[in-house]
Amino acid sequence: MPQPTPADRTHRLVPSPAGRTHLVEQGDGPLVLLVHGFPESWYSWRHQLPALAAAGYRAAALDVRGYGRSSKPAAESAYRMLDLVEDNVAVVEALGERSAVIVGHDWGATIAATSALVRPDVFRAVGLLSVPYTPPGGPKPSEVFAGMGGEQEFYVSYFQEPGRAEAEIEPDVRGWLAGFYAALSADTMPEPGAPDPHFVTRGGTLRDRFPRGRLPAWLSEDELDVYAGEFERSGLTGALNRYRNMDRDWADLAGHQGAPIRQPSLFLGGSLDASTTWLADAIEAYPTTLPGLTASHLLEGSGHFIQQERPEETNRILTEWLGGLDA
Repeated sequence: MPQPTPADRTHRLVPSPAGRTHLVEQGDGPLVLLVHGFPESWYSWRHQLPALAAAGYRAAALDVRGYGRSSKPAAESAYRMLDLVEDNVAVVEALGERSAVIVGHDWGATIAATSALVRPDVFRAVGLLSVPYTPPGGPKPSEVFAGMGGEQEFYVSYFQEPGRAEAEIEPDVRGWLAGFYAALSADTMPEPGAPDPHFVTRGGTLRDRFPRGRLPAWLSEDELDVYAGEFERSGLTGALNRYRNMDRDWADLAGHQGAPIRQPSLFLGGSLDASTTWLADAIEAYPTTLPGLTASHLLEGSGHFIQQERPEETNRILTEWLGGLDA
């Protein structure tokens, strides 16, 4: 049987509460919805689309609202988590399905987890890449982030101030993206003891700490051009507005404080990824917070962009997990 290729992908625009959601789908079978993180697009799943199609699934990778060809509402508050959940529900319905498995990476993992939490009637299983599940609740996020770093400023607080990160990024979107991807990838991230790119020197920029002059092995110049082209057209404000709604999410989800996700779940992280190491306690809590966890993997030597850094292993783990859901 011929293996799926990029030529087999179908681009679609479907109606959603955002206005429209752009997605790329490939394959036939049970629906698997793929949700990207920051600062990426549907393209971050380019290695998974053909693999899932070959395994007998209908894979659909979307552009989250504010990204790529999806709608970009003007109001900052239009990017709260519950709005993104409803976009996902609308995509499932627009594709003629009643339910789906949802898989997310980075912010997409949190979007996927929240989708599974609040709409278990639609999302029958959830896969989380790089960012562990932490139930809603706890202290107000902006206060937590403001207290991190001491004399330095945590990147989330930096991103939360409207216009500030945009002023850093806009003059050279391609160069900024190259540095950001390099900073969090295993083969190009700063050596231990070097200034941490998750923090900003007071009065400085995040870019000051990015590696320069070398792309990570998973990213070619042509692939970087794809990402840069998307953000040069769309700008970064829609993407950054996700960070600017964390306090609103905290209030919106107060009724789910401490709630576990009970559907079958998967976690896949990288051993060199700060998202995994900083949230090690969240992973240890999975017996309570993810009682339906059926597979958990930590890839040694992988950084943050796990499905692009280690596509073959990611594809194997995903397809084995998906195959076990209906076994």
